[in-house]
Amino acid sequence: MSDRFIVLSGCSGGGKSTLLEELRRRGHAVVEEPGRRIVQEELAAGGDALPWRDLAAFARRAIAMALADRERMHDHDGLVFFDRGLIDAASALEATCGEPVMAALATQHRYNSKVFLTPPWPEIYAEDPERRHGFDAALCEYARLEKTYPALGYETVVLPKTPVDARADFLLARLG
Repeated sequence: MSDRFIVLSGCSGGGKSTLLEELRRRGHAVVEEPGRRIVQEELAAGGDALPWRDLAAFARRAIAMALADRERMHDHDGLVFFDRGLIDAASALEATCGEPVMAALATQHRYNSKVFLTPPWPEIYAEDPERRHGFDAALCEYARLEKTYPALGYETVVLPKTPVDARADFLLARLG
C-alpha cells in the first residue's frame, strides 16, 4: 500500500478534474483520469475501446493504464493525487462483465485508506465529446463506487460542494 497515493473518485462531472488542477497548482503531483486519456486516444485513432461502444475493452485499458500510472509514480516523493484509477476501472469491468478482477487488484495495489468522493452535483454536470453519458448514468456510477470503496476497506470522505480552493483545503486538512 502507498499512503502517498490519494484517490479522487465519485460522480462523473462532480469536479474531480478541476480539483486535481488546483492540487497541481499547489505543487502536488497529479495523475489525470485514465478514462479521459483513453477516450482521447481512441477518438483520435478511430478505435472502439470507448465506454459507449465497448465498455469492457475500455475498462480493461483503464486497468492497464492505472497500473502503469501507479508504477510511474512509485518513486515520486510526496503525495500523488489520482483522478480515479485502478479500483474505478476494475469496478466498472466487474459491473459490466462480471469478471472478478477487483478483489485481487485491490488487494495487491492499495491506495491511501482515505478516498475522496465528489458527490453528484447537477449544477456543474455537463456532457462533452469525452463524457457522453447522462446524469442518471453518473448517479448509478456514483452509487456503485460509494459501496465499492468501503467494501474494500477504504474510508470514503465526501467532498463538499464548495469552490475549488475550499475543496482543496478541506481535502488536504482531512489528510492531516
